Amino acid sequence: MKILIVKLSSLGDVVHAMPAVQDIRQAYPEAQIDWVVERGFAPLVQRCAGVHRVIACELRRWRKSPFSTPTRLAWQAFKAELQHEQYDAVIDLQGLSKSALVSWLAQLTPKGQRFGLANQTEGSGFEAPARWVADVAIALQPHIHAVTRSRELCARALGYVLPEIQSFGLLAHVDKAPIAIENVANEAACQHGVVALVHGTSRADKQWPLANWLALGQRLNDCGYAVALPHGSDEEQRFAQEIASGLAHVQVWPRLGLDALTDALAGCAGVIGVDSGLSHIAVALDLPHVQIYNFDTAWRTGPLVAQAVLIDGQRPALRQRSVFARPTPSVDVVWQTWRAVSGSGAVSAAPSAVVATL
Repeated sequence: MKILIVKLSSLGDVVHAMPAVQDIRQAYPEAQIDWVVERGFAPLVQRCAGVHRVIACELRRWRKSPFSTPTRLAWQAFKAELQHEQYDAVIDLQGLSKSALVSWLAQLTPKGQRFGLANQTEGSGFEAPARWVADVAIALQPHIHAVTRSRELCARALGYVLPEIQSFGLLAHVDKAPIAIENVANEAACQHGVVALVHGTSRADKQWPLANWLALGQRLNDCGYAVALPHGSDEEQRFAQEIASGLAHVQVWPRLGLDALTDALAGCAGVIGVDSGLSHIAVALDLPHVQIYNFDTAWRTGPLVAQAVLIDGQRPALRQRSVFARPTPSVDVVWQTWRAVSGSGAVSAAPSAVVATL
């Protein structure tokens, strides 16, 4: 069986689709699974276990100059690569016009079918062409987590029971990480390793205040952690340098590609960050992680409660939790949650989402 996944963007959405690939592998171990994605996210999809071929496109860039010669040549090359194979199933996990176009262009075997969403789910985009192009449009419950949405769509499209255990299958190579963090982490005052602070996000209203990052970083330093600060733009780099200026054991990482950044994060003791693609990568790597929300949307994109097996009547402590408060979670709440997920403090049977009331 040959299956094509269409999930073009964005970074967090791409990460959220990875468990669906692992479900397919479990149900159909011999299946060939290809994936169409925006070129900027291709290095990450290449790290997803079970993906046979990554087909990169640049729809975001092409639509800026659709009639230029470079765009036309690139589009023709993309179509040729996309149509190199015939698929038994093409599954559009995005539900937008652009993903519907890709799904429509893909070639089917004589009995092949295109699958897509029949409806919009809460907080996610949906455009009518996604339903029109699909041979089989599948209706999902509106109130559904982003990970579960992709998993359920694939399970119903391909006719298997959704596995209880969720796995992202994101592969990392800690030994190949290009970050020389040892100079910081090996200091006597930093015996517990490095915690990455993911401060950057594409939306200003998702950010956490500078003063909070400084206070959190100081607490981490005081408790034996070094701090690492990744960044993806000049503005984020300036903000990282402001945080670093107030800390003793800290390193501002150089700007890295997604594959190198994944390796670097995998070598950390944990991650604390706002709702962003890098935070979702931390979840996929199963790192101790606190995800900070200024909006009550963690139910849709934040860490899911693991369906863990009971041990002596107790569930294991959660390694990832989200915290939410308006206008923003306090340093104390984030710190206590970090202590819980990292095992450095008392761990209760608290839910995965911690709501801080003001």
